[in-house]
Amino acid sequence: MLTADFMRQEQPKLWELALRLAPALYMDTREPFVPIRVGVTAFEESGPSQSFPRTIKVDHARVKVVVEYAIYWDYDIQHIYDLEHVWVYIGHNDEIISCEVSFHGKYMIGLLSDRSNIQEDGRVQVYVQPGKHAMAALDELFRLLPDVEAVNNELAGNGGVLENEMFQGQFKFGANIDKLAEDHLRTFSFQPSFIYTPYEWTPDMFVTWDELKAEIPVRMRALLESLSN
Repeated sequence: MLTADFMRQEQPKLWELALRLAPALYMDTREPFVPIRVGVTAFEESGPSQSFPRTIKVDHARVKVVVEYAIYWDYDIQHIYDLEHVWVYIGHNDEIISCEVSFHGKYMIGLLSDRSNIQEDGRVQVYVQPGKHAMAALDELFRLLPDVEAVNNELAGNGGVLENEMFQGQFKFGANIDKLAEDHLRTFSFQPSFIYTPYEWTPDMFVTWDELKAEIPVRMRALLESLSN
């Protein structure tokens, strides 16, 4: 596993490749939230992800490197704190071989069998579920979820503050914090348009996963403190 710091300093071409092939996210035109940061990890050998419960497998016959993009959002429409993932499998000619995307705690293939969601710039086009930020190769998949609209309306905020095992005890303080989070999130309620437009990354959004892991609790503590005041 190569960290982003090592890639930037020792293998700048690999770092540039990771940025160049970062997934092209397509988001609902009424989406109230945007990604904050992306933690990048490159796997030249098979190994466990540090931010998602799975092992990344590198098939050297086809794949040169797997780049993991851990995409952090301050908000999911139902809870404060959200971390989504895209894994891009890059071949020996710097082409995308495969892609996988996170989907409500699980993951699935993010590259269509006919490769029709590979853009002209070589990046894979991935749709983002309105409000919830699960990823999929087809936007129509979200319309099959029975609560796809309700989560952004009457169910908004019902998850309060999400503090998973990785950050246990680092930011969720105060007996009333879930209620404060719910009330805050309800102010973002919206009706999805189900019309998607591309989101534009900026280079400063890409950091090492270790940097992002350190930043998240700091951001969360500041955010939750602002709700308490």
